[in-house]
Amino acid sequence: MLGHLILTLVAAVAVIQVAVFGTTIYLHRTATHRALSLNPAVEWMFKFSLWLTTGQVTKEWVAVHRKHHAFTDEEGDPHSPKLEGFWKVQLGNVFYYVREIKKTDVVERYARDIKEGWWDTHVFHYGLIGLGVGTTLLCLVLGLWWGLLAAGIHAVTYVFFLTSSINGLCHHKGYKNFDNTATNIRTLALITGGEGLHNNHHGYPRSPKFSFKASEIDPAWPIIKLLIALKLAKPYKTIEEVAA
Repeated sequence: MLGHLILTLVAAVAVIQVAVFGTTIYLHRTATHRALSLNPAVEWMFKFSLWLTTGQVTKEWVAVHRKHHAFTDEEGDPHSPKLEGFWKVQLGNVFYYVREIKKTDVVERYARDIKEGWWDTHVFHYGLIGLGVGTTLLCLVLGLWWGLLAAGIHAVTYVFFLTSSINGLCHHKGYKNFDNTATNIRTLALITGGEGLHNNHHGYPRSPKFSFKASEIDPAWPIIKLLIALKLAKPYKTIEEVAA
């Protein structure tokens, strides 16, 4: 029993981090801000992993986040805690995301440059199927109930804590290096692939590296540097290069 529980928790953490790194490296830094370009095969792998773990559609995620940058904490921001209230965004971030997609023309306005291929239109657009496949794989590896438990832990953690904290906590509490309304939270950055360094990101959105001070750690940056070294990615200028 204890062994199964530990294995389930390990699997849940692994799935969470796959989703986190796919979100920050591909959806956020690559697709949304063009902070780096990825080899097509690497890009496909990130999309596939996100399909299995989050079911998110690239164009939709990109569009909502670009609008957030266009109207940060002002009227028009899809999920500002300064407008909606901290707890509403912290606990209901997914509601604001879905509402923006369904009730506005945000995708047409902010993501028209995102090109979609065969896999996007025939596979990755069907997010619920991806989540179903991912959950089934967990159940095959861990057993039915343990697999469902791992999938549940992942879903709750990713949706209601990790991603929501970037839009909630990181526009509510923390410190600043640059003059914008977002904040940095070092501990949150450690478990969100660097996303917790949100003030740095809003200061320099096209930087592929989110850390600025020596005391700040961006866990995704070593992975990006490895991809660059393997010639599987090309970066834009980092914060240090732009700010120098």
